[in-house]
Amino acid sequence: MRNVRVAFEKIDDVTEEQMKTGKIRPGYSYCSTHMIFDVKMDGSFTGKARLVADGHKTKPPTSITYLSVVSRDSVRIALIIASLNSLHVSACDIVNAYLNAICREKLWTIAGPEFGSEKGSIMIIARALYGLKSSGAAWRSTLAQTMEALGYRPTQADPDVINF
Repeated sequence: MRNVRVAFEKIDDVTEEQMKTGKIRPGYSYCSTHMIFDVKMDGSFTGKARLVADGHKTKPPTSITYLSVVSRDSVRIALIIASLNSLHVSACDIVNAYLNAICREKLWTIAGPEFGSEKGSIMIIARALYGLKSSGAAWRSTLAQTMEALGYRPTQADPDVINF
């Protein structure tokens, strides 16, 4: 929970009823969350837990949920070009990637027992969480802006393939 706590903003002196009626934060909808537990079968048999939003219960506008994905052919072509030109290719895994993006939906939740002493508190979901319909698009936008700020530009053929 230490890693995911940044996704929530606690609202003090607010009741669940005030949030449901929209008197405190008009336009915000309730979204429940739950924990998913998994065991990695990579030989280490380590446990993994993730807090996931119940985004299937929300109704975000379709304009904020579209997410483009790089095509397999584009990746293969880029790797062939890199190989033919002796270029270096870099790849990485960004841990808790969605938590780097701002949540596009106006959602609130009630902190469960996983929040420890904050259990029962009203929380605004401020960062993109796994399970929300808009999280993928929010993360893609954040990553594209960051890459552009670093000097990378999307190719004309596929905007999800970038070059320097």
